[in-house]
Amino acid sequence: MTRIESKEVLIAANDKVCFDFLMDLNNYQLLLPKDKISDWKSDEQNCSFKIQNTYKLSMKYSESEPTSKILVVSGEGSPFSFDLYINLGADEGSTRAQLVCHADINPFLKMMVQKPLNNLFDYMADRMVKVLGPGE
Repeated sequence: MTRIESKEVLIAANDKVCFDFLMDLNNYQLLLPKDKISDWKSDEQNCSFKIQNTYKLSMKYSESEPTSKILVVSGEGSPFSFDLYINLGADEGSTRAQLVCHADINPFLKMMVQKPLNNLFDYMADRMVKVLGPGE
């Protein structure tokens, strides 16, 4: 199992606001790079999209611990299985957040996707700061 972590970010919103936003998978489109994603489909519990005209990735809500953790897992048709944990922690009116992915990737595929996935999760963490922070 391959573990990929985003950087930890500090979001200028309380943990309940962050948690409520991240519980709705419709909102994940705002966290992904628009120029690399196409064919977006979503509802509150599921989303799917194509990455740079290559493969389709689907995700579905699995479980959560109110205001502290959300687990999103790979959906039907994803090229590999994964668990994506979004960890949240209250910090004096703000929220610390980090994405941690456990992916079942063979060694050959790991060499090709580990760095792009790490960059994607860092991008998503940065977008959480912008989308959930003041002014947007």
